[in-house]
Amino acid sequence: MIQSPALSLPLAVLFDFGGTLDAEGVAWKERFFRLWCEEVEAIAPDRFARAFYAADDALVGAVPPTLTLRETVERITQGVTREMGASDPALAGRIAGRFLDEARERLQASALLLSRLSRRYRLGVVSNFYGNLSAVCAEAGLSPFLAVMVDSVCVGCTKPDARIFQAALAALSVEPAQAVFVGDSLPRDMAGARGIGMPHIWLTPKTSGGEESCCPGDRVIHRLEELRQLL
Repeated sequence: MIQSPALSLPLAVLFDFGGTLDAEGVAWKERFFRLWCEEVEAIAPDRFARAFYAADDALVGAVPPTLTLRETVERITQGVTREMGASDPALAGRIAGRFLDEARERLQASALLLSRLSRRYRLGVVSNFYGNLSAVCAEAGLSPFLAVMVDSVCVGCTKPDARIFQAALAALSVEPAQAVFVGDSLPRDMAGARGIGMPHIWLTPKTSGGEESCCPGDRVIHRLEELRQLL
């Protein structure tokens, strides 16, 4: 296995989307689960995960490339409520609305951060998405600062497959060691970047127990804004 080099001043910075640019290290499944428990009832995480993944998988490669973030979230929420057998017809709308309000607040902050970073680095997004990543980034106001947006559906592979990262690096004309990847998932983002020798930074919520990094010497951040002090 390729070990990641020590973090130094990069030429490019690549980001995950869901859980990273639209949150502070919390994946979509976990955010939907919290909202479900608050709106309906506390249930076993495994039971909710099955419903979420069924709804999520149904969208992959099955949506128009122009589908907005709102429509994407609404489709997932409707799928989850169907899978869970919910009887409240207004439930999906409430959960989707709360999810979107939280995501948009973080995306506004991310757009400001990217605007600042883009003055020094070439930026990109690499995401396991549904085929509409470019439209969602444009809607969120991120596109003006991004040199590349790689959607797993469009390239035919998903993280941690090396090819999805290589597609972004090739578009930016940089080597893995000249870039850094920022993401919230250890098995997809961190492991994928490590596999091609790209430095990586793990964005994860702060807990009382402390966090282990992906690799010795890796950086861990709890807020995306902390990147400004690292880069």
